[in-house]
Amino acid sequence: MDQSLFLIVIIVAFAAFMFYSSRKRKKQQADLQTKMVPGARVMLSFGLYGTLLSVDDEKVTADVEIAPGTVVTVHRQTLSRVVDDNASDVETTVVAEDDAAAPKPVAELDGDPVYGERVDETDPTKRKTED
Repeated sequence: MDQSLFLIVIIVAFAAFMFYSSRKRKKQQADLQTKMVPGARVMLSFGLYGTLLSVDDEKVTADVEIAPGTVVTVHRQTLSRVVDDNASDVETTVVAEDDAAAPKPVAELDGDPVYGERVDETDPTKRKTED
């Protein structure tokens, strides 16, 4: 009895989570559609930024101007989001530089190069392979 009750609770919780997730996704999609008006700055799903010129619901396409005079026609689903010109897409953090925390250069070990260090051969007569 305890195991079946536990299983029922898990199934109900899973169904509630799926229902909530679906409602949230539909709300986000509706908000995105209200912001997708001609003249809005948009980002496409593959990272290209441009200005939305028109949306054709019948053909499911959108015309986006990516540079002055350069217009591309893309599928409407590639319109990922509306970009706010005032907000930055990349979070910036300020890191204080501390001389004590800076890594010290690694010295060579017995004349051998350090891992990843390039070494130029000084002897041009020395070859790695023979022809």
